[in-house]
Amino acid sequence: MYSKYTLAPVPVHDEQSLYTLVENRSIYTMDNCELNVFETHKRAAEVELQFGDWVFTSMLRGKKVMQLKSVESFDYLPGESVIVPPNELMKIDFPEAAKDNPTQCIALAISADHIKATLDVLNERHRKIEDRAWELDKHYLHLENNPDLVEISNRLIRLGLKDHTPEKDIIANLTLRELLIRLMQTQARHIFERGCKKLASVNPFAHVMQHIKDNITTRIDVDSLSNRACMSRANFYRKFKEEFGYTPADFILKERIRLAKNYLKDPFNSVTQTCYMAGFQDLNYFIRAFKKEVGVTPKIYQVNYRN
Repeated sequence: MYSKYTLAPVPVHDEQSLYTLVENRSIYTMDNCELNVFETHKRAAEVELQFGDWVFTSMLRGKKVMQLKSVESFDYLPGESVIVPPNELMKIDFPEAAKDNPTQCIALAISADHIKATLDVLNERHRKIEDRAWELDKHYLHLENNPDLVEISNRLIRLGLKDHTPEKDIIANLTLRELLIRLMQTQARHIFERGCKKLASVNPFAHVMQHIKDNITTRIDVDSLSNRACMSRANFYRKFKEEFGYTPADFILKERIRLAKNYLKDPFNSVTQTCYMAGFQDLNYFIRAFKKEVGVTPKIYQVNYRN
């Protein structure tokens, strides 16, 4: 309902400056990537698009319906991103696009050499637990944005559209490397948060996540979680954050807020009741944390959900 992790707006073209009303494409080239800004100003269906490299796409405005080979068609909205493997054919519908309601998204094509160089560094210097390799997963492509993805994407858009300095490509290459890491962390969060029960018997982080989910309404000693993972406290904390991009305490907080949102959907649950039922110990802290994560206070969320 509330998706506050949206990218900064990019100005749309007026009709006179468009080459086409369907997927008008503006290209901004950097050393190891190509930033494309697509705009559609009228309804269209089954528009095909394909890139030879991995592509990170993110919606800026409007709505698309995306069809990829590996997943069923889905609505694609601002606050969401999609990673597209090389040579994957996208089929796109624009059911609501119009002159006064254009659809706009970015597509960042990243060179294979830059991706390989980034993965080589990570796998050489920052190997994951159980000797797993860093890689972009072709099975988890449709992602909800998070603050890290939005902040990095906005930087790359600014570099592509506005930066004309000699050091532009150096900065872009470093930012691209950061983006790739955050994308892999976001994919790992998706995999583990939704599949931790299945993975709990074979992966220590999944075991810890499932323990947190099973005991989310009780007091959880973060320090004891490292014992469950059979790791030292320092190594557990470092590897957990490296894997997912957030700390164990961040995961606990997100799980409690997720539970609180479910309780708030019941109009008979007060904000105070919800606070303690979701495992929070302090009402003021709960309200602040909820607003920071969701974008509105618990009470406004509850009222708006009913409306």
